Amino acid sequence: MKYMARHGIAVANALVALIGGPSALTRPVPTRPVRPRVARLPDHPERGDVPGWVMITLMSAVLVAALLALAGPALEAMFNQAMDTVGK
Repeated sequence: MKYMARHGIAVANALVALIGGPSALTRPVPTRPVRPRVARLPDHPERGDVPGWVMITLMSAVLVAALLALAGPALEAMFNQAMDTVGK
């Protein structure tokens, strides 16, 4: 939007200059200050921290193992009952 407004003012000023009248749109076009680029150093390959996705995967695996240990016999009984009803 700023690009269009800036160039629209420039076009209007050019048209007024061609006609020869005084320009009411002659205001300085604001410019952005140029920021110097900051050199980034590459990360050290052995930083020592554990990425988040590794922790989530590990915690999910521990949770599934705990649930399976607690509910394993009940799940096995439900599965066997379902297979018996399908087989009849």
